[in-house]
This record gives sequence, structure tokens and C-alpha cells, in this order.
Amino acid sequence: MLKPSENPPIIWPSGKSVKDFQGTWWIAHTKSRNEKALAWQMQKKNVSYFLPLVEKVYRRSRRVFRSMLPLFSGYVFFCGSENDRLEVLKTNRVAGLLNINDQEHLVSELLPIEKAITNGMNLAPHNYIKAGQRCRVVAGSLIGTEGLVVSDQNKTRLVLQVDILGKATCLEIDADLLEILQED
Repeated sequence: MLKPSENPPIIWPSGKSVKDFQGTWWIAHTKSRNEKALAWQMQKKNVSYFLPLVEKVYRRSRRVFRSMLPLFSGYVFFCGSENDRLEVLKTNRVAGLLNINDQEHLVSELLPIEKAITNGMNLAPHNYIKAGQRCRVVAGSLIGTEGLVVSDQNKTRLVLQVDILGKATCLEIDADLLEILQED
């Protein structure tokens, strides 16, 4: 099991934001449990990527284990040139690539997830929701972030979706920090 410091960076190149990446976006659908290894290889080839990782804590026979797991199991987001795409395919860690028709839409969906991770919010995988109340955060470190609101055991959760994957993540949030967006 890797120590947190032995995991690949969540964003490469470090210190950049997904909105700063230049080139075409793709989503690599990795072979089973190859997300981190692919990220390390992309880093060596200087391919810009985003691999959201979340900490999972579990117990086994009176011991506590912590590991960093991909938020979207089996997927790594990357951006670059056609040569970068070919280099990623040459790693033999990719089962397939998802082409992105609406590049700006993908970036707009990844930015709130990046913002939540960089602000130390605890994210958890969540079922993708097609219907629900759309809201915007009006205060705090996530101000301006939009997502769907769901209630779970008397807790309010904001769901951040990545439509192209049909996947989502959620974070617990105080309902007082949200404003309802009007549907057009």
C-alpha cells in the first residue's frame, strides 16, 4: 500500500489548474486498477492530466489503513496534442479513449471537483443523478460552485456530475450556503 506521498500528483503539471491546460481533452478508460500507474507514466512523458484521488480509511484486524483511491474508478482525464494521445495509448494501460465533443463543458464540470479537492473537502463517489434541484454555493471556499442537491440521512449533499462519464461525486454541505438556481 502506498503512502500518500507515494501517490502521483492529482494534477500534472503541479501548480496548474485544469482550466490552464492546452490542447484537446480525452478521458482514458484504464485497464483495471491502472489509474495511478498511467498517471505516473503520463507525468514522465509530460502529458497534462487530472486524476482526482480521495482518501479511504478502513479497518482490518484492529489496524487502521489509509489509501488514496481514484474518485472515478477506471478513468484519467488528460489534455494535450495528438502525439500525447498516442503516447498514452502506447503505455498499454488504457482499455479505450472517450472523445470529448464539448471541451469547455468537460472543463466546467471538472473545475468544481478540482476546487473541492484543493480546498480539502471530503469527496465521496455518488450515484449519478439525472433529476434534482440545481443549486449554487453562495458563501465559503466553494462559492460559485454549482451542482445538484440531494438529502441523505438528514444531511444535505451537493452532487458534482461529470456527464460524459455518467459519474458523479458528492460532498456534505450546509444547506444555508446554497441558493436555488431557476430552471430555464
